[in-house]
Amino acid sequence: MNKKCHLILITLLVQLSLNVQTAVGSDSTEINNARRPNVVIIMADDLDSRQLSCYGGRNIKTTNIDKLAAEGMKFNQMIASEAMCVPTRASLFTGLYPMRHGSFQNHKGVYDSLKSVCHYLGDLGYKVALTGKDHSTRPAAVFPFTFIKGFEPNCVAATDDYTLQDIRQFITTQSGDPFCLFIMSINPHMPWTMGDPSEFRADQLQLPAHWVDTKETRTQYCKFLAEVRRLDNQVGDVMQLLKETGHEKNTIFIFLGEQGPQFPGGKWNLWDYGQKSSMIIRWPGVVKPGTASEAIIQYEDITPTLCALAGGKAPDDLDGKNFLPVMLGRGKENRQYAFGIHNNIPEGTPYPIRSIRDKRYKLIMNLSPEIKYYNKFMMNPNHKNSLWSSWLKKDSTSPGNGRLITRITTRPALELYDLQKDPYELNNLAGDAAYATLVKTYSARLKEWMKQQNDDGASVDRVYQLSK
Repeated sequence: MNKKCHLILITLLVQLSLNVQTAVGSDSTEINNARRPNVVIIMADDLDSRQLSCYGGRNIKTTNIDKLAAEGMKFNQMIASEAMCVPTRASLFTGLYPMRHGSFQNHKGVYDSLKSVCHYLGDLGYKVALTGKDHSTRPAAVFPFTFIKGFEPNCVAATDDYTLQDIRQFITTQSGDPFCLFIMSINPHMPWTMGDPSEFRADQLQLPAHWVDTKETRTQYCKFLAEVRRLDNQVGDVMQLLKETGHEKNTIFIFLGEQGPQFPGGKWNLWDYGQKSSMIIRWPGVVKPGTASEAIIQYEDITPTLCALAGGKAPDDLDGKNFLPVMLGRGKENRQYAFGIHNNIPEGTPYPIRSIRDKRYKLIMNLSPEIKYYNKFMMNPNHKNSLWSSWLKKDSTSPGNGRLITRITTRPALELYDLQKDPYELNNLAGDAAYATLVKTYSARLKEWMKQQNDDGASVDRVYQLSK
């Protein structure tokens, strides 16, 4: 090779290196301001993420969400720290665990002294907007979103009608400034009145292993799946909108599953059916398509990561960890443990729970095991035709289902599960001598986390004056 060709080759290589650095940053935590991507996040509401076919579900083919997974990275260890809507969303927006942001009970407001993703991205030049479910956006000083019409804001509305007109206008009138848009669906939150349940054959559904099999259970599950279909269609519509408006290539598209569904053992609990969620991230030209990550991620980690991909850095005192290196394929791990907290008031009687898990084991501490667990939405004895009532009736006529019922109502102080061998957490290993050291280690680490969070444990689960 002569000197002239050699010089040209070196010039090309240097330019290629600069282009790569512009697209994904000079290191794993920086993005060049000139090429900052837009962000669109669409979030489900009370989703059983295991039903998504790209996560192994067999009851429904979620075509659009599957397509997103094929074009991006699927996260298999996405964990909500508290399996309730308001705390999960407050953690998403603030980067803080529930005890630190203040919304450690459902419908309890955050502390009004906080900042959120709106401030952090706003300071980096982003327009931060939200459409849809909005009851986790108060006070306005903490969550100064630009609110857009389009998706239904009331999660218990009888309809989920939506339009993309105002969303289209928003993303096409930003004059080149980057934006971060949260699209908060109300599907598949109760009351499961939308969609077509007849798409599903009740007698052919595969039920979760911890359920009592009753007619009412299967009927309700069909209604739930009909709203998962609606959610999948919404994801497809938003993907198509980005393509039509020319924003597909420079927009990071993120799908989030929130927490588990309003079925026994799901939402309002710290078993994986409540805590384990889903996340899929598509970033054309940057995130490798068709990939999956086993890194443990919590909702607290999203805001620091959004700051990083926007070219900035979140405050050091946030609980969340920036997982941009995982997205870019430069790292496989994010955090060693995921933590969980549950306070049962106002959803029922006091029943405080805490948890710690890695990829293999989960330890649950029930802080008031002498009390029976009760949730007023699912277990109200006055609701004679409820799903829970059908479970109780079947146990009285077909003994043998009692273990699945008492597992929910009457719990030991400690639960330990092998999540790989026992994904529905039916075999408690806490009393097995072979796991004594593991229980001791995890208990100590969980208590250490509680201390760091200023979490006093059982006494936290009490009545508070809710903010208006």
